[in-house]
Amino acid sequence: MCVVLLALTGRMIADTKSWPQFRGKDSRGVSENRDIPDRWSANENVGWKKDIPGRGWSSPVVVNNKVFLTTVINEGESEAPKKGLYFGGDRPKPVDAIHHWQVICLDLASGKELWKKELHKGKPAMPIHIKSSYASETPVTDGENLYCYFGNIGIFCLDLEGNTRWKHSIDPLPMRLGWGTASSPVLFEDRLYVVNDNEKESYLLALDKKTGNQVWRVSRDEKSNWATPFIWKNAKRTEIITPGTGLVRSYDLNGQLLWTLKGMSSITIATPFEANGLLYVSSGYVLDPSKPLYAIRPAASGDISLKDGATSNEWIAWSNPKAAPYNPSTLVYKDLLYVLYDRGMFSCYASQDGRLKYGPERLPNGKVFTASPWACNDRVFCLNEDGVTFVIQPGDAFKVLHTNKLAEDDMCMATPAIVGNRLLIRTSARIYCIEKGAGTGSASR
Repeated sequence: MCVVLLALTGRMIADTKSWPQFRGKDSRGVSENRDIPDRWSANENVGWKKDIPGRGWSSPVVVNNKVFLTTVINEGESEAPKKGLYFGGDRPKPVDAIHHWQVICLDLASGKELWKKELHKGKPAMPIHIKSSYASETPVTDGENLYCYFGNIGIFCLDLEGNTRWKHSIDPLPMRLGWGTASSPVLFEDRLYVVNDNEKESYLLALDKKTGNQVWRVSRDEKSNWATPFIWKNAKRTEIITPGTGLVRSYDLNGQLLWTLKGMSSITIATPFEANGLLYVSSGYVLDPSKPLYAIRPAASGDISLKDGATSNEWIAWSNPKAAPYNPSTLVYKDLLYVLYDRGMFSCYASQDGRLKYGPERLPNGKVFTASPWACNDRVFCLNEDGVTFVIQPGDAFKVLHTNKLAEDDMCMATPAIVGNRLLIRTSARIYCIEKGAGTGSASR
């Protein structure tokens, strides 16, 4: 099997054979494979499906024909997550019951469980929002090892057969209103990077990926955020992009600050990414009047914040102060930027200059969206919490082609993974492998 060196995550299997981290190897959520179906249901075009115990909103990652998922199983009673709920889900104390933090490995072709590993057992140190999970951080793989991060527990490095290579403990720290953690780790060359923005002691951490030893740690003047960092390897240099409520910060690979940007909303969740030479950063908390979306040029330095009333400057190619979504990350596909809003609205902009193409348009009966949109085979896909995927025609005009519905007990908050000609959709109950021409999937396959 051909192995290539990918700058983002080190040694990995070729693009069509892996999905190594949240939103794929380049954090964009785009695949060029044209054999992925755009129609499915709980039974149609399902190669296999597998029930998953416990709860976890981490996305699947795939390498070497293996699918990896994290989950946490509660020995006691878990309060069921409520679709569509925003407010009223805060819980001041963690559940007083033993939990099991696990990683599960499935065969990509059949869905058969290859192995399962318990990484931690005990009572949670911190609470989570009723809709959240203790396994919300997506693992990352370099093709040789799997790196699993559980907030307030630790970082675990396993080989692809499930053997533990090292563990790095993480002290439990309080999150805003007890909502729990979600920022996923990222890899670049020989280091693993983790952002831990919380209410007490925020930081960016770099670990040696071979040993788990700390290489450096820098403090951050931030409170709770949930955005996954992005390693931006541009024509000028490599940067670690970390969105935050107070500042977007760019660091070099030694943790030195390169530039900052003020002007985000009060809660930052979306993952940054690069497309066609520009960095896209967004922050759109639903109760804030300011919901900014920025397109940033490489090689910036110092404070690049916009002056009052400005939408661009030397380093910011364009911005829109009211365009950003709350939970989903934005999507660039074929020179257009698509924005999926939590409450079922959808907009499209020219990715290079920010010109509005259309929107916001209402997705009919769209309800609530948490998962980020993705694109493949000349289609854009938006999955809501009820398990309904809206299939949208890319282009300057808004057109919903059709919808795909999963089972009634499938609540969906995890962003799907795409590998080869397969789409992997994780729900609250199970994982589906969507394949063109497949019949009814079996949970026991």
